Amino acid sequence: MTTPLAASLQAALTSIHNAKAWPNRPEPRLLAVSKTREAADIAAMAAAGQRAFGENYVQEALPKIEALRAQGLEWHMIGHLQSNKADVAARAFDWVQTVDRRKLVEALAKHRPIDRPPLNLLIQVNIDDEASKSGCAPEAVAELAAAVAAHPNLKLRGLMAIPSPDPDMQRRHAAFRAMSALFDTLSATFPQIDTLSMGMSEDFVAAIEEGATMVRIGSALFGPRPPKLESSV
Repeated sequence: MTTPLAASLQAALTSIHNAKAWPNRPEPRLLAVSKTREAADIAAMAAAGQRAFGENYVQEALPKIEALRAQGLEWHMIGHLQSNKADVAARAFDWVQTVDRRKLVEALAKHRPIDRPPLNLLIQVNIDDEASKSGCAPEAVAELAAAVAAHPNLKLRGLMAIPSPDPDMQRRHAAFRAMSALFDTLSATFPQIDTLSMGMSEDFVAAIEEGATMVRIGSALFGPRPPKLESSV
């Protein structure tokens, strides 16, 4: 019998498949945003076939990662990461999508265990220059990418952005388009990059239309979020 979470997952995957993706890029991957969700909900989503999950807070994520370790899931850090939590994040996660400064790159490289595969990193770009939002300026991407590439235990995978939630969807399209152009520019120097993470529950179709290769969906999969946790990374 199909569960509500399995039905939500299938609906999201169908929407992703039907979105007008770029012909020269792979079909976008779905990252299930599991912040504030219980391990049981994540396990149910995993049973329906979802393997990659995104968490915003290190301390919230750790017990879930441990509880579900036997399932071999892929864990992404998608919240702002303080440098003093980089040691924990470098050990616990498979991806960090929010690299925005050289100090964080160095801290992650220092603490990634040598017996683990290289830590996959995305550079977060503040594409709309929002004062309240994390991310580096577009002109800082090349320098950060070179810093990541200098470490054998880190693997540069591409870029991530959270454009301003503008009610004018054309402005969101413009931000996604700017990110896509930045991704193409970066790939000229680092042809191995393969991930442009952008688009969430309310705008992932627009992101795919502009070249996203990964979309981050939470509420459209799990339903409305519980009250916000008072937590920090």
